[in-house]
This record gives sequence, structure tokens and C-alpha cells, in this order.
Amino acid sequence: MSSYTHSEDVFSFLTQAEKAGRKTALIAVTETVGGGLRAPGALMGVDEDGGHAGYVSNGCVDADVILNAQQAIADRKTRLLTYGAGSPFLDIRLPCGGKLSMIVVPSPDPDTLRASLSNLEGRKAVSLTVSDAGVSMSKDMPEETHWADDTLHLRIVPKLRLRIAGRGEELIALGKLAAAADFSVVIQSPDDVTLDRAAQSNLTFDRLTTAQSLPALADDEWTAFALMFHDQDWEIPLVQQTLEGPAFWLGAVGSHRTHQVRCEALRDAGVSKEGVRRLKGPIGLIPRTRDASMLAVSTLAEIAGCYKDLEA
Repeated sequence: MSSYTHSEDVFSFLTQAEKAGRKTALIAVTETVGGGLRAPGALMGVDEDGGHAGYVSNGCVDADVILNAQQAIADRKTRLLTYGAGSPFLDIRLPCGGKLSMIVVPSPDPDTLRASLSNLEGRKAVSLTVSDAGVSMSKDMPEETHWADDTLHLRIVPKLRLRIAGRGEELIALGKLAAAADFSVVIQSPDDVTLDRAAQSNLTFDRLTTAQSLPALADDEWTAFALMFHDQDWEIPLVQQTLEGPAFWLGAVGSHRTHQVRCEALRDAGVSKEGVRRLKGPIGLIPRTRDASMLAVSTLAEIAGCYKDLEA
């Protein structure tokens, strides 16, 4: 069982269940009115034994959804479920009020699931349609997930990837927090102690050897880059390299004064005004925090907020 929210985890669960010979169903939220936790497009996978991955509420309807999914698997019929306002389930209430609707599709096409999982693991966005006719891939990527003409048009982007370069406890705290949130994390550091701490925390890492021979850039448009050095000999080349790629967020630790000095050094190194403006600093939603854990929470919240705009 997994409670992870990302569609990649749901597709992984369904694919593994199908390989093991268990029948499955895919559930997708189609409409949320009021204070519902999950937005349209949230997915849940259920197998015939009641095993599941993902969730569609904060526990208030999930058990009933799993039961309905098992029944859909048994009778091979798609179900449209509504909880809250206008629901036939009078004994199930939504504490937040409002309305939550979803579609339950039994026996989703295994080729579509495998292709969707492969694309997301390969850092490619996925476009799906979910309807009474089943689950299928779409050639056209919708601008946002939406329900229209009894069909859910899904836009699914890869998991947030966070690349963190630097040294010390601030870096490790941010890496551990991001990994706990099920984001993809890569640590870059020239410091043996920092790399040892990364290994002990099961974080993927690259060793930085010289500023003139940085690891090849592997960023995509769902990658955020956090700079946690206080050393311009590393900062300037790393920012210059990152600006060559499509990372959606770039930020660096330090005070306002430190950031001004860093930006001046970037301009002196030939970085354009637009490039300098892309580098955020000081980072984090909580100003002037000096604790590694609080800085990690503050920074990850800022990054997650920007990533959420990419999911819309």
C-alpha cells in the first residue's frame, strides 16, 4: 500500500498488480466543490484484494471508494461516484462540506498504464483521457486537467526533481525533507563529510571535483536547483551551467547583502540581466531563519508552490 499522491506511484502499483495477475481499477477525481482535499485529476489504484495506492480524500470516503472499486472489478462496469452534495450515500458525509465526484474504471488498459509509467519515469509529461470507454493516451496535451463531455482530460507531469549543490547541514536537511516528500533528489558537493551524510541518508549524490569539470547537466523543466554554498568559486560556474538548462526554479541561500554581491559577480562573469533575475535569493518563505530544519521547510515550501503551478 502507498499513500503517495503522485500518479507515477499509482501507475506503478497498477502495473505490478497486473503483472502479478490481480485485477485492478483506476479511480480519478473528476470534480471538487468546496473544501475537498484532492483536486480533479487525483488518482487512486485498487486491486481486487483491496490493496491500493494513492488517495482521493483525507480518509473520509476512501474505504467506500475501495469497496466500490472492488465491485466494479467484479462486475466489469465503470462507476461514477459522488459524495457530499447530491450524493446517494446519505450515511457518508464530507466533514469539509461541498462535493467530491470521481470515476471508477475497472481493468484499465495495461499498455496505457505501462506507457504512462515509462514516460513519467523518463521525465516526460503524460496526457490521458478517462471515461466510460476506459483509459487511453491522448496526442494533445491539455493546458490543465478538466472534466468535459463525460471524459476526464488529464495532464500529468513528472515528480518534482530537486538538485542541491553545496555543503553542510542546510543541504542535508533540505535533501532529507524533499526525499521524505517523495521528490527526486540529487546532492552535489565537493565535501567528503557532506557526501558521507548524503549516503547515510540514502540520498543520490554527485561528487564535485573542480568548478571547471562539473557533472553533465540533467535538468528538465520539472527540476529545481538550490545553491547552498557560500563560495563564489563554486557558485558562479554552477549558476552559469544551470542557466543553460530549463530548470523552473533557481535559488541560493544567504542574506540580501550576500545575494547582491553574488548577482554582481554573475554580471561580471557575463551572465545576462535576465539570467541574474532568474536566481532567487534569499530563498525560503520564512525570512531570516538561521536553523537548518526551518530553512529546509521554508525553502521546500517555496519550491513546491512554484512546482504546483506547473501541475495546473
